[in-house]
Amino acid sequence: MSAAKSSTVLVIGAGGVSSVCVHKMAFNPDIFPEIHLASRTKSKCDAIAASVKERCGRDIATYEIDAEEVPAMVNLIRKTGAGLVVNLALPYQDLPIMDACLEAGVDYLDTANYEPKDEAKFEYKWQWAYHDRYKDAGLMALLGSGFDPGVTSVFTMWLKKHKLKTIRQLDILDCNGGDHGQHFATNFNPEINIREVTAPARHWENGEWVETPAMSNKVQFDFEAVGPKNMYLMYHEELESLAKFNPELERARFWMTFGDQYITHLTVLQNVGMTSIEPVKYQGKDIIPLQFLAAVLPKPETLGETTKGNTNIGVIATGEALDGSGEKTFYIKNICSHEAAFEETGNQAVSYTTGVPAMIGAAMMVQGKWAGEGVFNIEQLDPDPFMEMLNQHGLPWTVEEMAGPVGF
Repeated sequence: MSAAKSSTVLVIGAGGVSSVCVHKMAFNPDIFPEIHLASRTKSKCDAIAASVKERCGRDIATYEIDAEEVPAMVNLIRKTGAGLVVNLALPYQDLPIMDACLEAGVDYLDTANYEPKDEAKFEYKWQWAYHDRYKDAGLMALLGSGFDPGVTSVFTMWLKKHKLKTIRQLDILDCNGGDHGQHFATNFNPEINIREVTAPARHWENGEWVETPAMSNKVQFDFEAVGPKNMYLMYHEELESLAKFNPELERARFWMTFGDQYITHLTVLQNVGMTSIEPVKYQGKDIIPLQFLAAVLPKPETLGETTKGNTNIGVIATGEALDGSGEKTFYIKNICSHEAAFEETGNQAVSYTTGVPAMIGAAMMVQGKWAGEGVFNIEQLDPDPFMEMLNQHGLPWTVEEMAGPVGF
């Protein structure tokens, strides 16, 4: 490991996740003595900084930046003296930010993997390709330090360290039981959310990807602190890294809940072409229908005040018990209150459950609890200190043994 790096952090992006992450960093001055915040819209950074100042009295320096402009990013990184860049911008911007970190000689962290603008395709290959360059530079890049990916991957590896020798079957269950009172709104960036939901579902089974039409596989599940909800089989990027780092997996699936009203609105919007990412000519200009739709939908960061209820996100894993007692199934999860998240940070629980793990991943790196040279997924690192911080910083978890594997 190279000499100790600066514990100054530069956060890129100023949405709800960034707001939570920056607030939580500011509440922990012993870990994060200096915080800088930049995004394309400086006024959004200023609003986060004002809230932080009001809640804990700390000053956050703010800047305007286009994260895709690598030379400008390099200059900003050097100007702030940051040792770590926390990328909470859009997934399209991952690669230019990784390039800027390499050039500036600083570590990198994100919460979502790169996807090209012109295709809704979540894959780690583009970022994994940076491994040797980061290793040669003596730098560390940590991928996927959100909730899913992120906490769900850490949950899985904690089970593998403490409960299960191998994992045969894995199901990730993501339930948002919150009600924001809107006819139709997405809980995080509308463009990313709708691209995810409308993409074909894929799950890992017997060494290969099985693709099924979007939203075609529905199961009802009774979630603690929420109640029975319909959840739909989807593709999510952590399936790729979990399958890579747990080669014994026979089946890995990702499920997310959606209400009937959401599905109805989404179906209509799809049918009329509003979810398309193909440019269309409108009054002589090229516009992307989905980007236009995102502009007219309620901004996720404005939903915090009206959102009531809980999120419940967890992992159910079946495999060979560590203690030699045969096959066991464990369910490990976090339940988060929208109201409590809003009271603490001014944001709803969907932003909170991603922003807190981004702060924890950053804490792991600046404190040297997670160290390495190259590009790492969160599955490759010791889950214990991360799990400990989840309990301390607002995302407590529980683990229970189930009678047997899931029946769906």
